Amino acid sequence: MKLTILGCYAATPTKHTNPTAQVLEIRNHIFLIDCGEGTQVQLRRSKVKFARIKHIFISHLHGDHFYGLIGLISTFMLLGRSADLHIYGPKGLKELTLLQLKLTKSWTSYTLCFHELESDQPEVLFEDDKVTVTTIPLNHRVYANGFLFKEKEKERKLNINAVLNYEIERCYYQNIKNGRDITLDSGEVIPNEKLTFDPPKSKGYAFCSDTVYFPQIIDQIKEVDVLYHEATFLDKHDHLALKTKHTTAKQAAMIAKDANVGQLVLGHFSTRYDSIQEFKEEAETVFENVVLADDGKVFEFN
Repeated sequence: MKLTILGCYAATPTKHTNPTAQVLEIRNHIFLIDCGEGTQVQLRRSKVKFARIKHIFISHLHGDHFYGLIGLISTFMLLGRSADLHIYGPKGLKELTLLQLKLTKSWTSYTLCFHELESDQPEVLFEDDKVTVTTIPLNHRVYANGFLFKEKEKERKLNINAVLNYEIERCYYQNIKNGRDITLDSGEVIPNEKLTFDPPKSKGYAFCSDTVYFPQIIDQIKEVDVLYHEATFLDKHDHLALKTKHTTAKQAAMIAKDANVGQLVLGHFSTRYDSIQEFKEEAETVFENVVLADDGKVFEFN
């Protein structure tokens, strides 16, 4: 599981900072999460292949989370894209996007598949045999969702010595990896646990931005491997966090602690602060395993 931070700062882009966008690579999928201004430039800098992006998830309709979308859609068209592009986001995103294409006479050469959201309950947006993506309802000034990406359980690993010892034919190997017991010609049943090892633990990633301190998400993200949580303000500005429906670094750490997550990644920093290191220091007073997002930073979670 690999996370590339394209942008992780709040509100407006600056000379050195970019608004929210990130790429999650998980089980051969590349998911783009949010698409603030400059996302396609950051994608190029991070050497992410445009053609591999088939699913884009937009958390909410504030400009610093989706103003880069129309530019990316247009670039896909100029590059001759033919594959469908699935876009998941709040109701209204389709109208906003199609109006821009209509008024600029810039119809795409590929199919745009919009999946508009308005439920305040978690719902599965994407599922295949490897991964599920589910909304995490948040509490912001406008309708907003986070997203929970979870690997499905991986197939078991063959204990090749045991398999050879029982002289099991190769044609049964996939059934064994799928968890089935094996009946020998003699009628003896060999339990699967004697023929396989447990698979690697399936991983999960929760993206939560933007939201006020919202403990209601804790049950859904319980024990997730990695939590990205917004931390727009430091605790000394908690009154601003409450007013704008954002979170402090300390509050994000409280969510991580109560959910017993593996690691907390902080982001969506206000540019009012001279150093983002203060966010890490504040969060670590509550939760131990904290890292800071930053533009261009790559995390690999093994």
